[in-house]
Amino acid sequence: MPDLLLTDIDGTLVDSNALHAEAWRRTFEHFGIQVGLDETWRQIGKGGDKVIPLFVPKADLKRLEKPMKDFRREIFHRDYMHRMVAFSRADELLRRVRSTGMKIALATSSEKEDLVIYGKLVGMEDLIDEASSSADAKNSKPDPDIFAVALEKVKTRPEQAIALGDTPWDAQAAGKLGIPVIGLTSGSWKADDLRDAGCVEVWQDPADLLLHFDESALNR
Repeated sequence: MPDLLLTDIDGTLVDSNALHAEAWRRTFEHFGIQVGLDETWRQIGKGGDKVIPLFVPKADLKRLEKPMKDFRREIFHRDYMHRMVAFSRADELLRRVRSTGMKIALATSSEKEDLVIYGKLVGMEDLIDEASSSADAKNSKPDPDIFAVALEKVKTRPEQAIALGDTPWDAQAAGKLGIPVIGLTSGSWKADDLRDAGCVEVWQDPADLLLHFDESALNR
């Protein structure tokens, strides 16, 4: 059995991917760049350092990157944060993990100041040992920085850990450190996409994983 669960938040514990995608679409539109909602949705899980260069011409990147990040942060907090809900039984899943003696660390591209809100939303404030966010890493997923920082904070080796996420970016990031990843389709990616990215197994959502906990990689 692993000693540590490294878990993503958006799309994994909280139903927020659609809200993040719409916030990014509006951000690009505000700066005169037309990007489809489906295009931004497929980038959720990455940080702004990865998303913005995909759609902003290189010549404009230095000028627009910070204003875009600031605008997206403002509208997300104002228009979308209050609409987020935790996935059913997400807190129960984390409590089941803790009952085995495993530690739990958040490994998310979200901003550090949002973690308190997420903690209350899921009801996981007393369940998390450590957290790494966009503030801790130079590069966001699919680079491994966020997972590496989380491992360092809890003083755990990659071979002692397992990760939980909902996007190929989670699987690729953790996989670069040799960490096996459990995938959830709750973020709207197909099971085959997650397996192709390296997930060792795929479940529907936290409730489904909890239901199959004893047969999952969390219990091996």
